[in-house]
Amino acid sequence: MTDVLRVGDRSPRVAEARMTLARLGLLSGYAGDIPDTSASSRQYSDEDTYFDADLAQQIKAFQQTRGIMPTGRIDEMTLRELRGASYTLGERVLRFNDTEPVLGDDVAQLQKQLQELGFYSDRIDGHFGPDTAHALRTYQLNSGIDADGEFGPETARALSLLGRRITGGSAQAIREREHVRQAGPRLAGKRVVIDPALGNGRQGQTVDGHYGRITEEEILWDLAERIRDRMTAAGMEATLSRTRQDDPPAKARADMANAMDADLMISLACDSYPNEKAAGVATFYFGSEIGANSLTGETLSGYIQREIVARTQLTNCGNHGRTWEVLRLTRMPTVEVVAGYLTNPGDVAIITDPAKRDAIAEAVVVAVKRLYLLDNDTQRTGTYRFAELLRDEKRSS
Repeated sequence: MTDVLRVGDRSPRVAEARMTLARLGLLSGYAGDIPDTSASSRQYSDEDTYFDADLAQQIKAFQQTRGIMPTGRIDEMTLRELRGASYTLGERVLRFNDTEPVLGDDVAQLQKQLQELGFYSDRIDGHFGPDTAHALRTYQLNSGIDADGEFGPETARALSLLGRRITGGSAQAIREREHVRQAGPRLAGKRVVIDPALGNGRQGQTVDGHYGRITEEEILWDLAERIRDRMTAAGMEATLSRTRQDDPPAKARADMANAMDADLMISLACDSYPNEKAAGVATFYFGSEIGANSLTGETLSGYIQREIVARTQLTNCGNHGRTWEVLRLTRMPTVEVVAGYLTNPGDVAIITDPAKRDAIAEAVVVAVKRLYLLDNDTQRTGTYRFAELLRDEKRSS
């Protein structure tokens, strides 16, 4: 699906979204039939296919729970989450498919059960990837089941016979925290992927900046290079997720970061809005109201958010959990930094100023250092300077 559906539109996708919300019990007062047949064979009435304001409000509520920007519109990500939410564990066979990833709430339920049994220690993200397949095969081996990595009737029966399990805590959170602790406080040797949002001729918006006309692409690449240069000076292995001539999709950039076994990934973007009053910086980490959050990602995004606000005049729009692909598909903690609105004159004045981009770059690197300092982080927000950071790195070498 390429079109975004809005209030007033008509489409079978609108009816599909309406019936999925009704099946989930999220659409009060729905009087139509809720068929169980596949989407391709459903017959919808004109009323069902009409996108009205009430449906938009329910879409917003659903998006909020799923870590999607609550626009009230039906886009590809929202439809994907709606379809995934319609599955419960046991309703379909689950297996790893690299070309067409299997996503859904049933996958999250399987991950949660395997985690409670001690076989799965990664994110509960509803994505049946190789780690989930490996955990399932390990469980099957230990249970005397054919270890094919496929969740079918036999595996479903075996899990159902286990009864109640002791639950609580998050193996993924413990593993992330222990990884940070074992990595030590020094930045030297740590691998970070820096991910500017635009490339290959995509310029984004063009604005009148501090020193004349400048494109969104130029802003993001300049900021990425300033961050990379500071990280390199501190002894880190900082790599860009793409060349400036390439524009790979989010999955390819996530795969690149996973392949190099990066410790962190930091994505960079700007925002826009029809109303120029929208302003400020926001940061995002993997998380939603269902499933598990990346606690290290949440911690780092909070540090970055506060450091940027303390060093610039950008409004604090907070840090938030989201399930965007680049956050969901990376195995390491990933943070997306949205460094202001290019539709707001005040934000434009800040982020087109090279000195302010220097301050943002310094904020990001200092925030990463604070993450690894753990309990030894004693500096007040906005006071730890890059020159001090370099001196501290040299003293501890």
